[in-house]
Amino acid sequence: MGGLVKNIALTIGDPNGIGPEIAVKAARELAAEQSVSVILVGDRHVICHYADRYAPGIALIDQNEPHAARAALRIHDVNSLPPDRFKPGEVSAAAGQATVDYLASAIALVRSKNADAIVGCPHNETAVNASGIPFSGYPGLIARLTGVDEHSVFMMFVGGGLRILHATLHERLQNALARLTPKLIEDAGHACAATLQRLGIANPRIGVFGINPHAGENGLFGDDDDRITVPAVKRLRESGVQVEGPIGADLLLGRKDIDGFVAIYHDQGHIPVKLLAGRNASALSIGSDILFSSVGHGSAFDIAGQGRAEATAVLRTLRLMSNQPPAEHASVAF
Repeated sequence: MGGLVKNIALTIGDPNGIGPEIAVKAARELAAEQSVSVILVGDRHVICHYADRYAPGIALIDQNEPHAARAALRIHDVNSLPPDRFKPGEVSAAAGQATVDYLASAIALVRSKNADAIVGCPHNETAVNASGIPFSGYPGLIARLTGVDEHSVFMMFVGGGLRILHATLHERLQNALARLTPKLIEDAGHACAATLQRLGIANPRIGVFGINPHAGENGLFGDDDDRITVPAVKRLRESGVQVEGPIGADLLLGRKDIDGFVAIYHDQGHIPVKLLAGRNASALSIGSDILFSSVGHGSAFDIAGQGRAEATAVLRTLRLMSNQPPAEHASVAF
């Protein structure tokens, strides 16, 4: 993705969810393979709690420590969550604040050239908002933390053989549709093409979903596509992007010659990926200068701290970010 990714900062997400458990399990497996270099970003006391249980016998070292053994777990201590607020399974403002602090620290690691990319373990929107920080997902937060317009950072959902960028994301559907413009769809198309190239597809072909059923059926189901997606696709073609559309999502998703899609709103893109990939999807935030991806599942507070959480999705995301094939789905091309 834009060059060799050597070090990935892995934030533990909401410390009271399953994030720290799956982060430690993933870092342990990759340290044994010596394939991807991971820096665990979070509160040391939280990471140690899970490392004692799921990575016994493996050294824990500071990420700056020289001549470190490759099999060690590298830690960047953020010191955000008070030890008495570490309560697996509990949704809290303190844990929400810590989630944001971890991401801010990971961005600082990238800025200082100590990491090349970031993978975030699951957050909890209720917890973050309870801390007083407006939050509707990682893309908007990354935009604010990096000084980028929130509407220029998009999410691409990757899984089940699909790569779907969302022009709008976590917002009321009525509001999402109201702010659609040809420029927004055009920007989403360019971001999709650029990301596919960073994922190793030299000449990507993009499909743009219609807003209305059958992309409006020539005005029969509304003129929204005629006003918004049609001119956006025209401009994309004129700029050299290989693009098809607007076409109804139900038809376009069946095309095997399309490398990536632009969805208009959340469910239009999330449903097909989650149907095919389940919890094993990766969510890339694109549009800033930070390479970032999170996993496609939540914090699972109901099983937090119980040792039942699987690290499959975060492992797959780490390998995706390092340009390695996902081990559990090696036959799937991304």
